[in-house]
Amino acid sequence: MTKTRRLIEADLKMVDAVVEVTDARIPESSRNPILDELLGNKPRIMIMNKCDVADEKATMVWKRYYESRGISVIVCDCRSGKGLNKFLPTVKRLLSGIIERRKARGMIGKALRLMVVGIPNVGKSSFINRMANSKKTKVGDRPGVTRGKQWVSIDKDIELLDMPGILWPKFDDKNVAQNLAFTGAVKDEVVDTAALARSLGEILLKDYPELIKARYKISGEGDVLVGIAQKRGMLISGGEPDVERAAAALLDEFRGGKIGRITLDEPPKGI
Repeated sequence: MTKTRRLIEADLKMVDAVVEVTDARIPESSRNPILDELLGNKPRIMIMNKCDVADEKATMVWKRYYESRGISVIVCDCRSGKGLNKFLPTVKRLLSGIIERRKARGMIGKALRLMVVGIPNVGKSSFINRMANSKKTKVGDRPGVTRGKQWVSIDKDIELLDMPGILWPKFDDKNVAQNLAFTGAVKDEVVDTAALARSLGEILLKDYPELIKARYKISGEGDVLVGIAQKRGMLISGGEPDVERAAAALLDEFRGGKIGRITLDEPPKGI
């Protein structure tokens, strides 16, 4: 957390606004908790990425919630580019005051600078590559691909500062930690994937029972991983269900959007 704070504080004075990339399936869990404190009144745009695999109704509720807090929100899918046509108009509307002041001072041609922040695996590099129409930043499905900060020009008027995605070292909320692990923001090597997948299965059976039952042809009774292993013929010696393989399948297919459109963060009430 200290490292994240120093990185953001050091460069915040060089930028006109901040772009925060989040995962639409876990829009609140995928936000760094120190951002609100650090950014203060700095103009901010939230990119709710991966909207194509998130629950559409929940996404709209979350969008209204963040907008009610003064954050401009763009719902999009950075891999396909869906929704990103709204980004440049949003930037120019949000920073219209700065643009007008610069014109009045004769500062023509000075690019708007925006810092892009986001925890690992939310699609920050995919967003920048789409906007720059290039492969300037490394993109991957695993956390920790972008290692250092870099400037990327997306047109003659706008530059993006790509900050490394960093997780905070201690999670005060168990549900937040779990959601980050479900989506792959936490490396699988440091968690018990069978226990993680079992928890995910139980949540999906509670909140999205029709989707998980249809995908795996399970009844929803008993151990979800045993049910998946049996239905898919994932067996080890002696005919025992291979729960490790079932766990890997469930996590991979959830992360890939194959189960359906799912949001794990419960939307705020009354929005």
